[in-house]
Order: sequence, then structure tokens, then C-alpha cells
Amino acid sequence: MALKQISSNKCCEGFQKVFEHDSTELKCKMKFGIYLPPKAESGKCPVLYWLSGLTCNEQNFITKAAYHQVASELGIIVVAPDTSPRGCNIDGEEESWDFGTGAGFYVNATEDPWKTNYRMYSYIVEELPQLVNGNFPTDPDRISVFGHSMGGHGALVCALKNPGKYKSVSAFAPICNPIQCPWGQKAFGGYLGSDPSKWEAYDATHLVKTYSGSQLDILIDQGKDDQFLAAGQLLPDNFIAACTERKIPVVFRLQEVRFKCRRFS
Repeated sequence: MALKQISSNKCCEGFQKVFEHDSTELKCKMKFGIYLPPKAESGKCPVLYWLSGLTCNEQNFITKAAYHQVASELGIIVVAPDTSPRGCNIDGEEESWDFGTGAGFYVNATEDPWKTNYRMYSYIVEELPQLVNGNFPTDPDRISVFGHSMGGHGALVCALKNPGKYKSVSAFAPICNPIQCPWGQKAFGGYLGSDPSKWEAYDATHLVKTYSGSQLDILIDQGKDDQFLAAGQLLPDNFIAACTERKIPVVFRLQEVRFKCRRFS
């Protein structure tokens, strides 16, 4: 599959690049960012896939996360894909910030008019890794996934549905039980239909209840004062309870606010 390089910038002795390609899963052009550490010039490197949250694209993590120095020192390739198909001309895809463009929720849609293009789960799990492994010096046996909010949900789902594929999964303020929260109910109802039993295939809390694969290292980082935690959108306690019941180890870190901005008049 042909890749078109959109940009390349030297960073921390490696290169931060952005590529565009025609996606067979999503039936549109897609962009992804990839950081190649200096070690990639001489050998294969492990790969870490980052899944962003609502309203984001491939640029958010590149410009805001300040991850390049650590990835350079550890010799890790970091891949940051987009969060949804783009420009599919689907009626209603631009109407909401939490559904449609920028809000693919990492599922394979089954409902019209979304099912042709909105197949982010297969794109992340199958198409994109094949593309990355075929064009860059990756070690396909050392792959991990992490993400934030909607992307944290996506990371947990990808890992739980594919035992042994990922060495670890980390999630920052993830949507842990989407079938029980407004964001998830809106997205799943639109993409997957009105039968809630079909939503369970993309709900981390339900997936962990039947998980029987190899041991998986799970880390969840959550801000204590996160407004969406208080609003019942994230529901990490439900996921932790399910992990505890199944005796699946998970590290949950509830983070205090470390600093506050001071206002000057």
C-alpha cells in the first residue's frame, strides 16, 4: 500500500513524520503520525500505538504529549493515527463533536450509513499495523497500545479482544463502561444499532468479564478532579470491579492535581 509523506521533522535525534494513505477499511484517505527513534536507523524497534480521544486527529498527541525524548532514549516507535474517517460525505457526520468525524469510538459500525466507512476497530487492529510493519523497522512481536478518554476505551477494547497481541495496555481517563454512559450510548446506538446486547463487544467492562487470554499488564491513570469522571462518563470503578472479580491484575492510579495556574491581573 502506497504511503505519501506529508511532513518530516528532526526531533530528539529521531524523526517525527506524518504519512497519508488510502485506507481499504475506511474507504477514504487517512493520516497517521509516526516517530522513528535513532535506533530505528540500525535495527528493529518495538511499537507503541497511541489512540486519541474525542475531537482529536493525528496531530494532537504529536504536538501536546512531549513524548519524543523518552521514545528516543528507549528506542520505541510511536504511531498516532486519526480518530475517525474523514471527508466521507455522510449525512450528519459533522453535526456533533461526540459522534461522526473525530469520534469513531474504535468500533466497526454495523448500521447505515456508517458501516461502510466507520470501521476504526479493524483499521487500528489489522490494517494500520500491517502498513506500519511493512514500511518501517518494527519488531511485530513487541507491540503495545495506549490512549486517552475515547482512545483509552479503544486501547482497552483492542487489548481485551486480542489476547497476546499487545504486551501492555495503558489508558488515561478512559471511557471504561461505555454502554452505561451518555457518550457511549449515543455512539453505540448510532454505529451499532438499538440492541444494547450488541454493544457489549466494544465495552471493556463487559469484555474483561469473559477474558480468558494470556496475562495482560493493564494500567489506568485517572485525574481525581476530572469533570467527566464526576459526570459519570468514565466509570473506572465498574471496570476495576470486573477485573477484581475475574482476578485480572490492573494498576489504577487516581492522580491529585499537581499544580494550578495562577491568575495575574
